[in-house]
Amino acid sequence: MGSSMYFTYYHSPFGKIVLTANNDGLTSLEFIDGDKSTSIPAHYQQLKQEQTIFLDVCQQLDQYFTKQRTNFDLKLAPQGTKFQQQVWQALTTIKQGETKSYSWLAKTINNEKAVRAVGSANGANPIALIIPCHRVIGANGKLTGYAGGLVLKAKLLAFEGAEFDCT
Repeated sequence: MGSSMYFTYYHSPFGKIVLTANNDGLTSLEFIDGDKSTSIPAHYQQLKQEQTIFLDVCQQLDQYFTKQRTNFDLKLAPQGTKFQQQVWQALTTIKQGETKSYSWLAKTINNEKAVRAVGSANGANPIALIIPCHRVIGANGKLTGYAGGLVLKAKLLAFEGAEFDCT
């Protein structure tokens, strides 16, 4: 491979985001706590800070957060197993304002018995928001785990106009 890795920060209405990319596309989007612009999380310290490679990503995020965009059209390069890639691809079909269950996701990838494995793949999604794992909720309509926390998941879903049970 030998591909260079880059990172930059993006300030969203829901908190600070770290974006990473290589020459193939966006590799991660992670919400981080606090406003530590001088304190780089340890797993990003070996990367080159860059902004120009992220111009399209930041423009599309700006459009999303100002409700001018409902889906993303970006080069993505998430690292994962074939199964994870299949789950992440299926996640991209969930439209803004919709929520789906883990069992729906398992059926979508033609593996109805893999509900738990689908949940694990959903949780391993490295490109939060753009690959919309936050749109997956429990079959009972209740919120389930999210790497950014359930509060952030609820805020994102409410922002998108999705219905869910927050009790």
